[in-house]
Formats: sequence, structure tokens, C-alpha cells
Amino acid sequence: MELEIITIYVICCEFLQAMNHHEDEQCRMSDAEVMTTAIVAMLSFGGNYAEARKWLNCRQYIPMMLGKSRFSRRLNRLRHLFGPCFNLIGQYWKAVNPEAIYAIDTFPIPVCDNIRIFRAKLYQDEAYRGYIASKKRYFYGLKVHMMVTQQGQPVEFFISPGSFSDVDGLDQFDFDLPPGSTVYADKIYNYYLVEDCLQADGDIDFSPFRKANSKRPDPAWKRFLQHHYRKIVETSASLVEQLRPKHIHATNSAGFELKVILFLVALSFDRLLKGAT
Repeated sequence: MELEIITIYVICCEFLQAMNHHEDEQCRMSDAEVMTTAIVAMLSFGGNYAEARKWLNCRQYIPMMLGKSRFSRRLNRLRHLFGPCFNLIGQYWKAVNPEAIYAIDTFPIPVCDNIRIFRAKLYQDEAYRGYIASKKRYFYGLKVHMMVTQQGQPVEFFISPGSFSDVDGLDQFDFDLPPGSTVYADKIYNYYLVEDCLQADGDIDFSPFRKANSKRPDPAWKRFLQHHYRKIVETSASLVEQLRPKHIHATNSAGFELKVILFLVALSFDRLLKGAT
């Protein structure tokens, strides 16, 4: 555990330096230590900041630990940095993915069960009521749209309300991939215009499952590859499920969304740490 904590801290520290990030010289706890505490909380304490703060402080990893309120304020001031940090590690995953094979999919992050929607305080809008086709059930909360490599390392993501359509999410992905890349997806992503644009502009082969009445049917060998690589996103989604608790505690929607982002950043760090060992 000590090596993992040191590695996370060093990466955060180097990242802040690369971003030309400046902090007040009077700060007793550095911003890199704040980021490290948040990521460790996601990896080992189910997103519980208090437990992570206590554990890191008691073992003298971060001796000048902030109190609960000050830590929360400092973390919220740094929330804009976690996206670029994720993207930086994502660039590394792309660099070590010579086959240039990727897959995209979505998975839900429920705020509460349907029966408790009327008591929900974080969100109060029908836009957050989504449907999980594989489980044939509705949920209330957010939806994560994620792209991963063939080894399951996340390279892109964005968050939307639960009712946001998967196919509409294609316009939100950057598709910042090397020329010649192949992206596999579920049949709901059949969107010929996007396929043609990606092929013409970026030499990217966007390859979703074809529907039975598709005008562009795929050969059997391609369907086999689609089934094979499609599973890697489900594996990555299950890893996020393992990291996050059954219920994410947050006092407002901004705090809830920050924790969702942190769990995805923690997933990227987790794959990085396991790859290093």
C-alpha cells in the first residue's frame, strides 16, 4: 500500500507542476496531498473521505492533514484538475496500445431506487430517470459514457443525466485517437453519419453491432471480433462497481458528480498501479 500511495502522490505532484499550478505558500497541506487523499479514498475506502484522511494521518503519510470542512473546500477548488489528470493517463494508455483497439459503452450510477425518487434531494428532474435495457429496469441518477482500450484502461469519459440517449453521446466523445484505430460498440450506437465522418476525418473505423435490418451488415469474422472486444467495457464498468459503495454519500449534486469523476480517475490509477506491479 505504501508504494501505491507514493506513486499516486508523485503522479499528482508532477501533473500539477506540468500544469503550472500554483498554491499559497502558507498551505500546510499541498494540493498534491489533497488529490492523493481523494484518490486513496476512492481506491481503498469506498469514497469515504473521513476514513481516508484518518488513515493517512495516523500512519504519517500526510501528517498535516486538514479538517473535514477545509479538506472539502480545498478538494472542490481542485475539481477542475481531475479531468485533465484523467486525460493525461489516458494519453499514456493510448501510447501503449499499439493495436489501437477501443470500445465504448455506458453504465448507470444510481442516486436512489425508483421507490425513493420522491425523497431524492440531489436531483429532482425526470431527465435523471434512465432505463437499463440489459436488466429491464429503470434507475434514477447519472449515466457514465466511457471509452476503454482492449486491455480495459479508460481513455475518455463524460457524465450525463440518466435519460440521455447513448447514440446522442457519440457527439460528446472527442475520439482523440490515432489514425487507423478501431472502436467497437453496442448495436444502439448504429449511426451511419458518425461512422462516415470518423472514417473520413480521422481514419477511425467505428464498428458497432449491426441490427437485423441494418443496411450495412457485417461479415461473420467482424461480428466475432465485436463480441470479443465488447466485453472489455463491461469488465471496466464492473471494476468501477467494485470500487464504489452501494450508496455514494454526498450532500449536493456537485459533490455527487465529483465523487463519480474521482471513481473513474481512481480506476485509471488502479490499472496503472497494477500494471506497474
